[in-house]
Amino acid sequence: MNISPQAPFAGAAALIFGGGQNIGRAVVLEWARRGARIAVADLNAAGAEDTAAAVRAIGGEAIALAADVTSDDSVAAAIAAAENAFGPLDILMNNAGILAGGNPQDIPVEVWRQTLDVNLLGAVRAINLVLPGMLERGGGHIVNTASFAGLYPYATNRVHYAASKAGLISLSENLALYAAPQGVKVSCLCPGPVSTSIGDSIRHLSESYIPRMPGSHLTLKTAEETATILADGMRDGRIIIPTDELVWGTLRERAAGPDAFIAKKAHEFAAGNSGMPIVPEHFRK
Repeated sequence: MNISPQAPFAGAAALIFGGGQNIGRAVVLEWARRGARIAVADLNAAGAEDTAAAVRAIGGEAIALAADVTSDDSVAAAIAAAENAFGPLDILMNNAGILAGGNPQDIPVEVWRQTLDVNLLGAVRAINLVLPGMLERGGGHIVNTASFAGLYPYATNRVHYAASKAGLISLSENLALYAAPQGVKVSCLCPGPVSTSIGDSIRHLSESYIPRMPGSHLTLKTAEETATILADGMRDGRIIIPTDELVWGTLRERAAGPDAFIAKKAHEFAAGNSGMPIVPEHFRK
């Protein structure tokens, strides 16, 4: 048994959409170690089952669910199955997301629509169904996964993705303002550079483009480090939870002069600094 019960996870009924791989899988395992009972929902049913099996292997409780966050019926079915297994949800995490890369002029409206439907409206669908019960019970925790790309401008090669994540951050902050006084906590995980396999499946919309990253002063994190940061932030009642605290300095700089900030970024890009993060030694082994 590798479970070490910790608030607010001990005995909690949790559902995570997009829990089959990468950050989602790491979050599931971290929550399970802290005592949560978890329904792992993912479009990739095999990935969801593999993650749930990993939880059971360490002595935790988990079920796997196939779910498509672009479908109202599929989201509703996943929530019903999770609550049938573990009772009313204490924690909901909206982690499903898609990503494509390309120059802004090469991103068709249909890709914008798909991105918003998954990254933003996928969260809205689940929140609309779960929030009423949490408010009625006077407790619960909603978690959304955004990105540094939604916090400040740099993602010139994925403006549609950045816009979806900015929307998710605004949703989270305004929802927290409404729900927190009624006992329902809201957190927004904002990953900076994190090592995942998402790059292996990225769709390229331009023949050539320059990948832009959030800053060469930042350090690449593992999915496991990200999961620990999230769990600790939820424990501490944080609303915006970045994977690197250096981001606050960047946001202060941007707030002090948005035009100057964008001009500085443009100068960095023109000089060949695309914002690639520091890669720790353990990634190179």
